[in-house]
Amino acid sequence: QVQLVESGGGLVQAGGSLRLSCAPSGTFFSIDTMGWYRQAPGKQRELVATVTSGGTTNYADNIKGRFTISRDNAKNTVYLQMNSLKAGDTAVYYCNAAVRTATFFSRSYWGQGTQVTVSS
Repeated sequence: QVQLVESGGGLVQAGGSLRLSCAPSGTFFSIDTMGWYRQAPGKQRELVATVTSGGTTNYADNIKGRFTISRDNAKNTVYLQMNSLKAGDTAVYYCNAAVRTATFFSRSYWGQGTQVTVSS
């Protein structure tokens, strides 16, 4: 059984910064792509950023230039550095990871989510 543990959410002023972290617990062989998604009230969940095991990143257009995703493969931890935060960034942020739990089996796991609130 694998669980993704998120941390770093909270309340921040507009223009400020926040860093989210996500790390897996449990038994697994490897992790491929990891990423962050978010869901604001009344909206569907959307992709924020992803990073492959090789370090290739992908960002949503509405946050490119403000957010940075990074990864520590030794710790199997993914981070989301959020700068120049806006009120529109307020949402529950979810960690996602493609986890290989057996040689020929992998699945997508989701964290419970961490609330990010940006005050204006």
